[in-house]
Amino acid sequence: MQKKLILDSDLLDITLSRLCQQLIENHLDFSNSILLGLQPRGIFLAELIQQKLEKSLKKKIQLGFLDATFHRDDFRRRELPVKANETKIPFIIEGKNVILIDDVLFTGRTVRAALDAMIAFGRPAKVELLVLIDRKFNRDLPIAPNYVGKSVNTIASQRVQVEWQAQGNKQNKIWLIN
Repeated sequence: MQKKLILDSDLLDITLSRLCQQLIENHLDFSNSILLGLQPRGIFLAELIQQKLEKSLKKKIQLGFLDATFHRDDFRRRELPVKANETKIPFIIEGKNVILIDDVLFTGRTVRAALDAMIAFGRPAKVELLVLIDRKFNRDLPIAPNYVGKSVNTIASQRVQVEWQAQGNKQNKIWLIN
């Protein structure tokens, strides 16, 4: 197993700051926009984005967590049962601009499932997708992110490993594993 560092802690911080600036350019003061982190790993990125936005805008940004486990098209095809995570959306998304946030975009199936799951909470005015890593050339569905931290050319046998301090790692880092 070979590991190649994609983003170290410093470069990751710069990337997150750039993503936040892009969000501010498009959503201004976030008065009609909300963040939804996709469970399980997108929530760590969503929390970091929220913190940076709140620091820049000096106001509270609404953040929710969305679990799409039971909306996945491969839910019943797995050998082991999948454990669901908490969905926590303490606000109405009807008529809001929603930014779905996930760490890695691979086949697009999680995002498709998240769109289905999100509808239970209302019909948003607009939905955008922010991902930290876009694994190009592996999409099963025609899904493309609006905001990308870094695009990485990968093959199906490779994995992207995201290490968050919030999960007990020493630093935030992203690796490509062969």
